[in-house]
Amino acid sequence: QVQLVESGGGLVQAGGSLRLSCAASGRTFNSYGMGWFRQTPGKEREFVARIRWSTGSTYYSDSVKGRFTISKDNAKNTVYLQMNSLKPEDTAVYYCAVDPKAWRWGLRASSSDYDYWGQGTQVTVSS
Repeated sequence: QVQLVESGGGLVQAGGSLRLSCAASGRTFNSYGMGWFRQTPGKEREFVARIRWSTGSTYYSDSVKGRFTISKDNAKNTVYLQMNSLKPEDTAVYYCAVDPKAWRWGLRASSSDYDYWGQGTQVTVSS
């Protein structure tokens, strides 16, 4: 069992920056992956970024590539999402999640790959 707590959401103007944090507690393993997803009402949950804990390898959706950076702090069991050059279309509830099978081959960019989810944090980008 893994518990996740997101923080760092808020209101920011277009072009601004925001940093999200996701602290994991409970039973964690180096083989796990950590991901960020986002969702707006009436739309499918969208993959944003993920990182493999063991290797630090990252993968981003095309919509955020070059603007967002996912990173981790091993000592704190925490994953961060640095969001720069924010756009109004980035507005969503952002969720962090744990992929227990991140060691498997694949992009690991589907919500179905993730078993544990945080409560979510709202990010609103004004124009």
